[in-house]
Amino acid sequence: MAEPEFTALWPTNLMRITLPGAEQANPVLAELIERMDAGRDQMTTDYLSGNFFDFGHPAVGWLKSCVERAVVDYARGTGVDYPIDFSIQAWPNVNRFGDYHDLHNHPHSWLSGTYYVRVPSGEDAPPGREDRTPNAISFFDPRPQANMLAIRNDPQVDPEHRILPEAGQMLIWPAFLHHMVHVNLSREARISVSFNIVLRWRNEYLP
Repeated sequence: MAEPEFTALWPTNLMRITLPGAEQANPVLAELIERMDAGRDQMTTDYLSGNFFDFGHPAVGWLKSCVERAVVDYARGTGVDYPIDFSIQAWPNVNRFGDYHDLHNHPHSWLSGTYYVRVPSGEDAPPGREDRTPNAISFFDPRPQANMLAIRNDPQVDPEHRILPEAGQMLIWPAFLHHMVHVNLSREARISVSFNIVLRWRNEYLP
């Protein structure tokens, strides 16, 4: 009997990378972002007010260049083997004790991503349930109820993929993908830079 062929239909690609130079850049970025946050009450939620990557600072320029390279790597890794023209909208996030981000996605964008400047260890979290995962990010299967008839060892069985990121890591995913950020239970702030990748349209993008 011939060997069967299997095709993974409609995969959702998530890219994860640790940036070289992060140990040197992160303390500088953290100080800069915390200084910006002190002057803007709603900096984290008012993400359309300016573009963080327009800020003229060497550490911000370093991060912008890393994101630009990562977007090209994501495209190549997912089979897009031609030049793409895009802009980046970036904003800093400061999440203190009790802060979190509800389930959401990022409309009008091609990709979304986050770079992690500081992720508290959570050792100072108050007592509570053992299944808590402070500062983790969860991604959810974009196909509703795809796991309804999944059985053990079926890759569709868990509709949630949860990651506890580390400082210096960057995640990039399709902007349509719903995700949420778990609550920070540390007295130390979680600091990150999120971004959207918006395509400048070309007819060459048409399938």
